[in-house]
Formats: sequence, C-alpha cells, structure tokens
Amino acid sequence: MARFGSKGKRKQPRTTKYSEEELRERLTEAQYRVTQGGETEAPYSGSLREVEETGTYRCRVCNAALFSSDTKFDPNGAWPAFKAPISDEAVGKQTDWGFGIPRTESVCADCGAHLGHVFPEGQGGTDTRYCINSASLTFEESKEEPSDRLEDEESQD
Repeated sequence: MARFGSKGKRKQPRTTKYSEEELRERLTEAQYRVTQGGETEAPYSGSLREVEETGTYRCRVCNAALFSSDTKFDPNGAWPAFKAPISDEAVGKQTDWGFGIPRTESVCADCGAHLGHVFPEGQGGTDTRYCINSASLTFEESKEEPSDRLEDEESQD
C-alpha cells in the first residue's frame, strides 16, 4: 500500500536500511502497512497492549531498543503507551499531517519505521504519552533470574 504526503505525492517505504522486498518477506502485511505506510492498527487489537512482564520493547524492523516496561502506562489503553523512550536518541519525532491537522509522529531513530504518535498528557500538557502500535514492536522479556528479583525485593524491605 502506498503512502501519500500532504500534497498527494506517493512516498516510498520509510525504512531505507532494508529493501522493500526484504521488508515484505520479513513483515506481515499489517506490520508492513504500519511501519512503512504509517497506518494505525485498530484500537484494542494489538498483541502487546496487555503485556505486563518486565522487559524491553524493540523496533520490529531493525530490533533497536525503544521502550522499557518501566515506563509503560496501564495495560487497559487502546494501544501500548509509554511515558518516555528508553533513551532520548531511540525515538525520533516529526510532524504528521495525515488527518489534515498537525500531530507528532514517533519513528524509530535507527531505521525510520513508523511507531505511532506522541500526545500531551497530564495537567498543562507538560508530560507525554507515546501511543505505539503493537505491529511496530517486539517484546523481549527480561532475563533476570527469579532469585535476583527476590534479592531485590528483600533489599527494599
């Protein structure tokens, strides 16, 4: 599916790190449409929305670390949402005019894949909420051993 800019001109896939052929082989049609076409998955449909385990959310296209479970909002939202990226350099922002109004789009800083959008959150809009498509992400559960978790909990008592 082709993407079109605000002037109606066809845009090529967002990711220049990989060929279109390679991306189409590796990604499902929905993952391709979201990461390369800038589409949004249907609310409440994403597979990572309800994940509550500890770990790292990575770019589905290039595997770059993007978000930590430590910054994830309540799992009852329509999309996985985070307070901040894993680092300031991990996620880029750009203006998206897709609906005729300016919105802040989030993209993988490493490969340019579309992730979702950033919205003001909290009083006065001073905080942000990164609403991210599950189709743009993979989840890598923390490999921390259960005994390590127990020691951490005991040290907090």
